[in-house]
Amino acid sequence: MHSAVLLIEFGSIILGLGLLGRFAGRFQLSPIPLYLLAGLAFGEGGLLPLGASEEFIATGAEIGVILLLLMLGLEYTATDLVSNLKTHYPSGLVDCALNALPGAAVALLLGWGPVAAVVLAGVTWISSSGVIAKVLGDLGRVGNRETPVILSVLVLEDLAMAVYLPIVTALVAGVGLMAGSVTLAIALGAAGLVLFLAVRYGRLISRFVSSDDPEKLLLVVLGLTILVAGVAQQLQVSAAVGAFLVGIALSGEVAEGAHTLLSPLRDLFAAVFFVFFGLHTDPSSIPPVLLPALGLAVVTALTKIATGYWAARRAGISVKGRWRAGGALVARGEFSIVIAGLAVSAGIEPSLGPLATAYVLILVVLGPLTARYTEPVATWWTRRREPGRPEPAPRTAEAEAPVAD
Repeated sequence: MHSAVLLIEFGSIILGLGLLGRFAGRFQLSPIPLYLLAGLAFGEGGLLPLGASEEFIATGAEIGVILLLLMLGLEYTATDLVSNLKTHYPSGLVDCALNALPGAAVALLLGWGPVAAVVLAGVTWISSSGVIAKVLGDLGRVGNRETPVILSVLVLEDLAMAVYLPIVTALVAGVGLMAGSVTLAIALGAAGLVLFLAVRYGRLISRFVSSDDPEKLLLVVLGLTILVAGVAQQLQVSAAVGAFLVGIALSGEVAEGAHTLLSPLRDLFAAVFFVFFGLHTDPSSIPPVLLPALGLAVVTALTKIATGYWAARRAGISVKGRWRAGGALVARGEFSIVIAGLAVSAGIEPSLGPLATAYVLILVVLGPLTARYTEPVATWWTRRREPGRPEPAPRTAEAEAPVAD
């Protein structure tokens, strides 16, 4: 009987997520807010709390985090990461300062303590690579001059996570300074070792994993990723970081083939992860933190726009491109929820989960809008402030076309 209830509950969840995804796609929206709302509806204090499938969903959610970070690592080679780090690290520092500090300040003002401040700083810092990539594709801006700047900021955030996640993991676990330092040293050592091996022996690693049979390639990559993630977690390092490093180590045709094969699995388990996060958030706990979440969303939307503008200006991009870069970086999503989920699982500050949920819901909806309208609104405002400024000459079709980097 328990098995039948489990199948019915889990099947209903997957079917519901599929329908929500289709609904979001029809209106060109990110499905993440709908997945979170679904979790809220069927979790603690929701309309119809689940029972039999909760443990299964928890395991699926953990796999979802691992696959999110693996797929992110597959997007970049180790050489690209090193190059981006050397060229654009000032943009990463500005991004951290402008967007992490507001989250930390709000947590301290609310009296949540230093650990919650570090967690909320990460929630407000990291943009959603998945949502931003989709928005750039939908708007036809993949070939624009400002797009490499946007991607560089996202890559630097991803690299920073390899350091940040072990720190957060140690903090929420309540380990001492010495143990936390050891954890961070292990994480940095592992990251450095993997980057070194990927740069020097990436082809050999990819050749070992490579297979012409899609089934064998899928099993080897997935098994290796989960194994490394488990070992990383056993060493008190984030499993997500382990998965990210596996993705970096793979390159060429292997990375492309693995990306194609694993994308459907990533989408499935990532959706389960968002539902799981919502399941553990009581809807009645959101209204008390809605005002701080809204204020934080407005402030950090503006700071992200400023980050993108500054980074694009540093790269020599035109004014319109700077505004487009800033507007594209506003969306928060999967990784903000991953970071908040670490604190929720450890029982750090009960209000942090609801605030993070409300914050992500606001910005994952606002992000595509700022990506589309920041540049025209900024242009309109500039012309209004400078009424005597002559109108620009009409641009030709060739000039309007996206320019590849």
